[in-house]
Amino acid sequence: MSEVYVGMIGCGGIAYGKHFPSLAKIPEVRLKAFFDVSAERAHDAKEKFGAPDATVYSSIDDLLNDTRIQVVHVCTPNDTHAEISIKAMEAGKHVLCEKPMAKTSEDARRMLETSERTGRKLSIAYQNRFRADSRWLKEACSKGELGDIYLAKAHAVRRRGVPTWGVFLDKEKQGGGPLIDIGTHALDLALWMMDNYEPKVVLGMTYQKLAEQGSPANAWGNWDPAKFTVEDSAFAMITMKNGATIWLESSWALNTLDYDEAKVTLSGTKAGADMKNGLRVNGEEHGHLYTKEIVLGNQWDAAAPNDSAEREARAWIDSILSDKEPVVTAKQALVVQEILEAIYESSSKGQAISFG
Repeated sequence: MSEVYVGMIGCGGIAYGKHFPSLAKIPEVRLKAFFDVSAERAHDAKEKFGAPDATVYSSIDDLLNDTRIQVVHVCTPNDTHAEISIKAMEAGKHVLCEKPMAKTSEDARRMLETSERTGRKLSIAYQNRFRADSRWLKEACSKGELGDIYLAKAHAVRRRGVPTWGVFLDKEKQGGGPLIDIGTHALDLALWMMDNYEPKVVLGMTYQKLAEQGSPANAWGNWDPAKFTVEDSAFAMITMKNGATIWLESSWALNTLDYDEAKVTLSGTKAGADMKNGLRVNGEEHGHLYTKEIVLGNQWDAAAPNDSAEREARAWIDSILSDKEPVVTAKQALVVQEILEAIYESSSKGQAISFG
C-alpha cells in the first residue's frame, strides 16, 4: 500500500482545526470522501482539502459503501462515536475516532470487540501524547528514570473556558462536560506515563456551581445557563491495583489562578516531574535536592504549529501503511472511558466505585 484513502465523517471544528490540515501534510494521504449533517460544510471541506475525485456523500452508509476508502476519521458528537465506528469497521475500514472513545464504557467495549473481531485498526485521538514535552517525559518514564511512579496528578482546569458552540453543553449528546471533554486527555496522559491500566477504586465528585451564573468573561462568550446540562467541574481520586494513586482535576470554569490543561505531575521513587511550568524534573542527588528545567532541542519541534496533531496523524497513517499497532490502542482508551464513567457514577451515588 503506497497511498491511504481517507473518508471524513463530521466536518466541524475539530476536523477543520486538527484533522484536515494535519492529513493534508502527509504525502501518502488522499481525502476521498466527506460527510456532515451540514451538506454545505461537507462541500466546503471537499473544495479545500479533497482529492480531485473526492465525493460528498448524503449519508454515512453511502460513504462506508465506497470501496475506495480504507480509513475513516470519526469527528462527530460523543453519542454517535460507537455506532459510526462499529459500522465503519464492519465495512472494512480502519477507524480513528475523536476522543472520548464513546459516551459510555459499554459502547466503548463494543467498539473494541468489533475491532478485534473484524481485524480493523481502531485508535482514539489523544493528540496530547504527541506533544514534544509528553514524548520526552514518556521516554524518561519508560527508561525508569523516575523509578516506581506511585503518584500522578492529572490537570485539566480552565479558569473560564466553557465551549459555547456545538453540543458541548448537552449531556444527552456528550455524556458529560469538562471531565469527558478535557479531563479525558489528562487522564490518558497519566495512565500512559505510568503504563498502568488497572484501576481498583474510584472516588469522584462533579459540580455544577458556576454554570447557572453565566460569564461575560468566558473565553468563547457567555453561555445560556438553561442549556448548560453538564457539570462544570469534576474531581477524583483513583487508586490503582498496585497501590498507586492518581488525582484528577477537571473544570471548564473555576475560580482559581492555578489552571492548566492536558498536563501531568508525577512522583516516583527516583525522581519527580511536572509539565505545569514548562518541563521540569526534580529529585535528590549527591546529598542535595535539585530541580532541572528541561529545554527541548530543535529535534523535538516543540514550537511547531499544530505539532501534536500532525504527529498524531502521521503516526496513525504509518500504523496503516506498516500494519502495526497504533500508538493509542483501543484497550487503553477503554480503561480511560471506564474510569471516567466510574467518576460520574461515584458522584451520583455518593460512594466509591470498585473495579473487579
